[in-house]
Amino acid sequence: MDASRKSTKSPEIVRVIACGMIAREILAIREQCGLDHIDLKCLPAIYHHYPDRIAPSVDRAIVEARAQGITRIFVGYADCGTGGMLDRVCEKHGVERIAGPHCFSFYAGNEAFAAQWEDDMTSFFMTDFLARHFEAFMVKPLGLDRHPELREMYFGNYTKMIYMAQTDDPELSAKAEKAAAFLGLEYERRLTGYGDLVPALTSAAALS
Repeated sequence: MDASRKSTKSPEIVRVIACGMIAREILAIREQCGLDHIDLKCLPAIYHHYPDRIAPSVDRAIVEARAQGITRIFVGYADCGTGGMLDRVCEKHGVERIAGPHCFSFYAGNEAFAAQWEDDMTSFFMTDFLARHFEAFMVKPLGLDRHPELREMYFGNYTKMIYMAQTDDPELSAKAEKAAAFLGLEYERRLTGYGDLVPALTSAAALS
């Protein structure tokens, strides 16, 4: 064989099992970084409200991936309220997840979020996904459209909303600010980009 020929072998597929809330962001990073061998499997975004469903669903998704012959798997969840249950699933299967307690932390950068937490502990965090789907994902499921008096019950202990913007989108910023007004919270916007999600995905998808 001509040694000057370049190998045409495709890189091994990496199955990323992720929260539906970060699907758009993972696809954007895949395109920007040329990670075409990432194969995205999303679990329902509504699990954000039901964290007890995350670990068993990830467990099933890993088993399914292995049954399909996929050996390289990465979990696109932080702990996300599972109380360590997700880590036990990852340990059982020998896979890794993105570091951090939740997506707000890894978008901000886990170290930066931890350093700022004392100042932000009474803040409600919003992402591009939540700004885009605020009514469908927050207002209606929590019954705030039918029972506005519940706003105080759910959000009375918050003082402001911090919109962690993944993209510099004026339309989403306007939606986030409107959502803050609806909840009766002060509004702050921080352009975080994709934070720790970028190095986590590029490392998981690195060619061996």
